[in-house]
Amino acid sequence: MIIGVGVDTVNIERFARITEETPAFVRRVFTPSERTRNTRSLAVRFAAKEAIAKVLGAPAGLNWQDCEVASTDAGAPYVRVRGTIAARARALGINRIHLSLTHDEPMAIAIATAEYLSQSELEHLRTFNPESYELTVLPDEDNEPVFSL
Repeated sequence: MIIGVGVDTVNIERFARITEETPAFVRRVFTPSERTRNTRSLAVRFAAKEAIAKVLGAPAGLNWQDCEVASTDAGAPYVRVRGTIAARARALGINRIHLSLTHDEPMAIAIATAEYLSQSELEHLRTFNPESYELTVLPDEDNEPVFSL
């Protein structure tokens, strides 16, 4: 079941100015591994974090560092959540997040889709597409797998 969809756009040139003028912004918003990326990639990752915040209802107290946008070896984006982001997702019944990212000057765009899958749907996903399971299913509060086969 789809719980929510969030979308955000970022003007890449404006984002570049902000990051140059306010280096603390980059340290506050992005994880160390995200900070190794170029400006276009950071802009689209910021859009992804904003889209995820919208899916979560953007409550006060979310820590941007608790949401990391990474990529598979093939380049597919996925999100790693922990702390405040994972707690909010669990509170909303979200156990899976999908991301779609694109950037084409001058814009970066991200769409986040949050869903709840039942235990049997999660088992099917894990059997049918193990990589998708590993990349999109949120762990429980102890950072353990949602289930074990």
